Amino acid sequence: MAKASSKKNSSSPHAGTGDDESARGRLLSAASHLFCKNGINATGIDAIIEEAGTAKTTLYKLFGSKTNLVNAVLEREGRQWREWFIGAMEQGGGDAQAKLTRIFPTLKSWFAEERFYGCPFINAVGEHDKDAKQFRTIALKHKKIVLAHIEKLAGELGSTEPAVLAHQLGLIIDGAIVAAMISRDPGVADTAALTAGPLLNLTKARKRRGADQLETV
Repeated sequence: MAKASSKKNSSSPHAGTGDDESARGRLLSAASHLFCKNGINATGIDAIIEEAGTAKTTLYKLFGSKTNLVNAVLEREGRQWREWFIGAMEQGGGDAQAKLTRIFPTLKSWFAEERFYGCPFINAVGEHDKDAKQFRTIALKHKKIVLAHIEKLAGELGSTEPAVLAHQLGLIIDGAIVAAMISRDPGVADTAALTAGPLLNLTKARKRRGADQLETV
């Protein structure tokens, strides 16, 4: 899920702190790649430390357990993905419809990446006990932030029920992510855009009719 992130260059005089920060970044990147590619349950500590080039003691010193590492990975993945996704919608400005219609071309570019393995949150919930709250809680937190931004734009577009429109678009987004993961076809984003188009056009048309009615009063 994650997009490329810049590495933090520490100017701290404490070498140990810098070493830990570097090792932490390597462990998070290695775990993120392996969890997304192979699954959380299928990825052992030894595989992570081998890819990260660190010692097992370093992993436990920094994270304490694999569970804590998983939580840290999902938190970082969510933060980076949201920054990328919301940034892509907002880039170039325009009205709310212009920003919302950027959703699916943005997803298509993600689907086309060599390391696209689907959504880590969907994958994490899918491979664990469905009664467990640990991953669902993190996934819902991530989803609420994304939907809140879409809901804000839906309100600007003129939707009378922006939360409903946001959830409709969210379902289309989630469906496209799963379909792209299974099919390995970035073109499913185009189909998703066709599905979402009438929802956006209808909302904008209603806003236009409302504005016209006000002018005639």
